[in-house]
Amino acid sequence: MNIENQVREAIIAELKRQSEAGEQGLRVRTGEAETITIEGRVNLDELTMAVVGSLAGGP
Repeated sequence: MNIENQVREAIIAELKRQSEAGEQGLRVRTGEAETITIEGRVNLDELTMAVVGSLAGGP
């Protein structure tokens, strides 16, 4: 897997996790492989940690 796919998957997974947790009224809809619709507030610290963790080989 290349780095772009790793980052993309980490972002989508974290946004969906935050959405399912009900944080800040966040709603996430994935469509085409290159687009995502996000409504609401995103916790950037948690998103950043998820992306960095995926690049470091974390879960």
